[in-house]
Amino acid sequence: MTQTPQQRKANAKFAKEQTAKRGKPATEIKKKQDFKSPISPLWLGLLGFVVFGGLLFELISRIFFG
Repeated sequence: MTQTPQQRKANAKFAKEQTAKRGKPATEIKKKQDFKSPISPLWLGLLGFVVFGGLLFELISRIFFG
């Protein structure tokens, strides 16, 4: 099976990274990983609105109609 130009580029990048790692200790090789939240900010905001908005409406109804 022949390689596509995209595969060839990815293989060259991988080979370059592997060559750079040779002979170095494991602590030096590890890259810092960026933290990515499993929930997008939109869903987090919506969840917060539902929880805290419901709490706010419940408090208002208990104060005025309670």
